[in-house]
Amino acid sequence: MSDMQPEAGADTTPQPGEDRPAPDPAEPRPLGVPRTATGDAGVDVQLERLADVDHLATDGHIEVYEDVHRGLRDALTALDARQGPPAPAPAPVPARPYEHRS
Repeated sequence: MSDMQPEAGADTTPQPGEDRPAPDPAEPRPLGVPRTATGDAGVDVQLERLADVDHLATDGHIEVYEDVHRGLRDALTALDARQGPPAPAPAPVPARPYEHRS
């Protein structure tokens, strides 16, 4: 009966003590690189997009990296275009009493 397929929705996760098949070195594996949120929604979306490479073969990474690079460049451009607070007025230059000539 070992030829039977698991039922749809059945948990196929190996349980403690069960033999686990050796990972195939050719299969994509997550790198486990942590991504920390920046607080800027546009940047954070791009950082999360990097997780897509964890499930792709190496030759598929470049498309994701180029997409993320483009998105980050757009986010920086948007920050540059955003109107910021007005610049502070220059401080008045104090009069120098010793330079006063009459």
